[in-house]
Amino acid sequence: MLSFRQKFRNWAFRRTTESGTVVLNQRRIYIVPSRQGLGFAGVLVLMLLGDINYGLSLGYALTFLLAAASGMSMLHTFRNMARIEIRAGRNLPVFAGDNAHFLFHFANPTPFARYRLHLHDDAGHGTVFDLPARSDSAIQLAIPARQRGWLDSGQLTLYSEFPLGLFHAWTYLHFDTRCLVYPQPAAPQLLPEQAAAGDLTGTRSAQGDEDFSGLRNYVSGDSLPRIAWKTLAREQELQVKQFSALQGNKLWLDWHALSQLAVEHRLQLLTRWVLDAEQAGLRYGLRLPDGETGPDHGAAHSSECLRRLALFGTGQA
Repeated sequence: MLSFRQKFRNWAFRRTTESGTVVLNQRRIYIVPSRQGLGFAGVLVLMLLGDINYGLSLGYALTFLLAAASGMSMLHTFRNMARIEIRAGRNLPVFAGDNAHFLFHFANPTPFARYRLHLHDDAGHGTVFDLPARSDSAIQLAIPARQRGWLDSGQLTLYSEFPLGLFHAWTYLHFDTRCLVYPQPAAPQLLPEQAAAGDLTGTRSAQGDEDFSGLRNYVSGDSLPRIAWKTLAREQELQVKQFSALQGNKLWLDWHALSQLAVEHRLQLLTRWVLDAEQAGLRYGLRLPDGETGPDHGAAHSSECLRRLALFGTGQA
C-alpha cells in the first residue's frame, strides 16, 4: 500500500518542487469517499433493499433524499478547497532540536469561508485551520529540526472532509522552500582562553559612531544631525547625542583549537561561543577549515557565523 501510494503521488504530482503561487483547481484536487462515506453508502443500500422488499413509499423518499444530500456534500467538500491560492513564505533559522516553522500564505479570494483544512507532512506533523472569505492567512507548519543544515519542508498534503465527513478531498504541495538549522548550542561555558587577557565585557568607552551611549549638553560646533531634537521639542535644553565604539581585544573562535573533540561537538561548542560573544558585545571572528570570517559584531555577523557552522561539511550553499 505504501509503495502504491508513493507511485500514485509521483504520478499525480508530476513535478518535484514548485515556486510562486499555486492555485487549486479541478486538476489538482482529488476526491474519494471517506470511511464514513463508504459506511453511509452501505446504509443507503440496505435502506433501499428494505424499501423494495416492503414497498415503503416514504422509505424510498427518505433513501433518495439522503443520497441527494450526500451528493451535495461531495460538491461542498470540493468547493471547500477549490480556488485557494497558496505560496511559501520566508522561514526563520532555528537550532537543531527545535521545531522549524514553515510559513505558507493561503489566500481565499472567494466570498465563501473555508473550514477545517488540514495541512501535514508524511511524518504526521500537521495543523488545522480555517480561511475567512476574501482574506490572506499566514499558516505555520511545525516540523522537528533534528540535524543541522538545510531542512526541506518535503511533500505536503492539504485535505478537507468538510462539511459531513463523507468525502475526502486532497492535494499535494511541494514548494521550493527550506529552513536553515543551526547546530545545537553546547552547554554554557567560558569563552576561549585566548581572550583572557582582553576585555571580555565588551566595554564601549571610546568615542565612535556605532552605538548610542547617551546625551550631553550642546557645544558650539557640534554637528546638526546629532542634535537631540526630541528633547528640544519637550522644551528641554539643547543636547547632543553621543555614540561609542567597541573596544577590547579581538576574540578568535578557532576550529583547530578543539582538535581533541568530535566534529559535531566542535560545532556545538563554537555555536555556543558565537552566541555568548555576541551577547557580551565582543568583536569575534570564526576560523574553520574552509575559511575564516573576520572579527566583527552585530546581528548580521552572528548570522553569518552560525550559517557557516550549520553548513560546514554538508556540501550545501
